[in-house]
Amino acid sequence: MSQMTFSDYEYSLRKREEFLDIMNEIIPWEEWVEFVRPYYPNGKRGRPTKGIEKMLRMYLLQIWFNLSDEGVEDAIYDSYAFRKFMNIDFMEEQVSDATTLLKFRHLLEENHLGEVFFKAINRVMEATGHIMHGGTIVDAAIISAPSSTKNAEKKRDPEMYQAKKGNVWKFGMKCHIGVDSGSSLMHTITATAANAHDITEAHKLLREDDHVVYGDSGHIGIEKRDEIKNNEHFRKIDFRINRRPKSLPQVSDHAIDWERYIENRKSAVRCKVEHAFKIIKDTFGFRKVRYRGLAKNFNKLNVLYACANLLMVKRGQIKSQKALIRG
Repeated sequence: MSQMTFSDYEYSLRKREEFLDIMNEIIPWEEWVEFVRPYYPNGKRGRPTKGIEKMLRMYLLQIWFNLSDEGVEDAIYDSYAFRKFMNIDFMEEQVSDATTLLKFRHLLEENHLGEVFFKAINRVMEATGHIMHGGTIVDAAIISAPSSTKNAEKKRDPEMYQAKKGNVWKFGMKCHIGVDSGSSLMHTITATAANAHDITEAHKLLREDDHVVYGDSGHIGIEKRDEIKNNEHFRKIDFRINRRPKSLPQVSDHAIDWERYIENRKSAVRCKVEHAFKIIKDTFGFRKVRYRGLAKNFNKLNVLYACANLLMVKRGQIKSQKALIRG
């Protein structure tokens, strides 16, 4: 691998600062602070507490850049972009230590505030018309977990399991998402161990006003499941599930292959779900779990997807503005 040049390094720093400027603009700080306030220590006992917004900013830096508690503390001291985002003046205050961040993260996890953030963002998205209704795309992705037993308990995370994807065995958890087919924004999330089949969680990702649902071949037969047949709304849904390529009939060279054309049209809609996974895995780097247990990682997923929805809307606005300028 070639060594990074000074220009490459400068470019990466500039991109980081641009990303943090965007996130600073789109996060509803006042609302999220008020969600945390009822659970946050009031500072009347013990040592003085840090401001809620300061801790929230530090926590978001941690999950956006997939850092450890100690890692984000060091990164704020080392990075100008991080210090600017934190609004910290080292002449007046210091960065909260890793233990303080750990306690704040546990506070968010224990009170399920990640889900609160995600649902609050989606209520606004629906009110403003960004999230539409009528169609959902369902899919799932495996997020790996450490498979080593070289730890204090001498065993793997008991809530994580292995599953075979293609010809590769993967150990970890599975993130299931329901994506609005019109806007590509996420409206529902669930989390299971990696060995849970996609179809078993699909009914939890549907909305009662959905008329059509898209899914990959892992969801074949979903309309026959009891959770669907016994629900008066779900049983009316048109399930447009991709068939397995091997099940499609062969046609002659001179015939129109309507079967494959229909499957192609289904895939053209279903591919929107990959945008959500790309942001989580590439932009936020969440390819491997950092915490043990499903609950902690599910809380992190909720916060990341809330941020991802905001980021997708903002990027759409920037793209529209550039198109107007070019026009």
